[in-house]
Amino acid sequence: MSKQAAKRIMMMRPKHFGFDPSTARSNSFQNQEGAEDISSIESLAKQEFEQAVIKLRSEGIDVIALDDTDHPVKPNAVFPNNWVSFHEDGRVLLYPMMTESRRSERRDEVLTQLSEEGINIKEVVDLSVFEKENKFLESTGSVILDYDYKLAYACISTRTHPAVLDKFCELMDFEPVVFEAFNKTDEAIYHTNVLMCLAAKYAVICLDAIPFIQREDVISALERTNHEVIEITMDQMYAFAGNMLEVINNEGESVLVMSKTAYNSLSENQKSRIEKYSKLLWTHIPTIEKYGGGSIRCMMCKVE
Repeated sequence: MSKQAAKRIMMMRPKHFGFDPSTARSNSFQNQEGAEDISSIESLAKQEFEQAVIKLRSEGIDVIALDDTDHPVKPNAVFPNNWVSFHEDGRVLLYPMMTESRRSERRDEVLTQLSEEGINIKEVVDLSVFEKENKFLESTGSVILDYDYKLAYACISTRTHPAVLDKFCELMDFEPVVFEAFNKTDEAIYHTNVLMCLAAKYAVICLDAIPFIQREDVISALERTNHEVIEITMDQMYAFAGNMLEVINNEGESVLVMSKTAYNSLSENQKSRIEKYSKLLWTHIPTIEKYGGGSIRCMMCKVE
């Protein structure tokens, strides 16, 4: 059986979600328009989060919803998949985060709470020491992991440093698949999981973002690992159609979780190709997407 899809996910209930200027410098998906209405944005984000959890659970998806803390204020805490990853052998990795505003998201009590929920935690490996060298790797935002074939796909950016990627691959016995990726204005795409979603049997990916000379290496890796390549456009990537996660529900079914924005951007052909393998499930999170510059995949951390 494939190890790829998540069987349990952790999500972080936001306390002080909002537009973060320090992350916006490297995240072109964030939008500052109206960001001064802080209380309204916080309230809407909380509503969107709760509705997402309800919808996921109603589809039989095992969600562990934890609470952010009031202090310090962590505007991006709703995206826990960037600072931690959980692995089958019981190892938990903590990652170096580029912006100081995000480093306080790494909290020991989160691991304690997850352990109490039955998550297997045998060893914590802390890669955050790389922050002292200004070298970063933001967990499964930066790296798309193929757990079945032990491949680590990563597009290089200010948040994804090759040296930290190499250290991760050495520790976890993964082979790196490294490439560049650029947005509409030729800026490096900040996180790999914005342009690429890897499921057990298929990959949804914006190949247009990858320079042609490097594209073949990525396609070759996906094809040799028996993934059907489902291509999305640059416009669909901006609608977060690459920011999705395959999850197994309590009926043993594959469910591809995405936002309503992403779902609406997909063509009928793309949907039908995905539906050969997975049920489609969307949740509406426009406030989180607009001001956070990330979508539902960033909100879900695979813990099993």
